[in-house]
Amino acid sequence: MKDIKNLIYTIRGVKVMLDSDLAQLYGYTTKAFNQQVKNNIEKFDTDFRFQLTKEEYNEILRSKNLTLELENDFLRSKNLTSKEQRGGRQYLHFVFTEQGIYMLMTVLKGELATKQSIILIRTFKEMKDFILTNNIIEHKEILQLP
Repeated sequence: MKDIKNLIYTIRGVKVMLDSDLAQLYGYTTKAFNQQVKNNIEKFDTDFRFQLTKEEYNEILRSKNLTLELENDFLRSKNLTSKEQRGGRQYLHFVFTEQGIYMLMTVLKGELATKQSIILIRTFKEMKDFILTNNIIEHKEILQLP
C-alpha cells in the first residue's frame, strides 16, 4: 500500500481521510465499512466524521491527480470518477478526522484493524511533530535565536 500520508487531506481546515481509503486500509468494502460506522453512529460526532460536498471531493480528486506518484494510483483515481459516473456510488464521500479515526478503533475489530490503527496513530503523530518542529525552527529564525 502507498504511503498513508498521501491519503490525508486538509478539508475545512482539518486533516481528514476518505471513507473509501480507510475502508481499503482496514480490509473492508466501503459499503461494509460505512455500515459499521452507521451501526455505531453515536460515536461519530460531526467533528469526527462529515460528508464532503461535491466541490470538496472534486478538489481531492484534483489533488490526487496532481500529486500521484504511481501509475496504479492514477488508475485508481480514474476508476473512482468513472465509477461515480456509472452510478456506482449513490452518495458523497464521508471523511474522518483524526479523532474519528481514533474512534474507528472502538468499532472495527480484528488483527488487521489493530495493525492499521497503530500505523494511522503513528502517522498523525509524526505529522504533528513535523509541523511543531518546523514552527519552532521558523520562530527561532525570526527571533534570530541560536
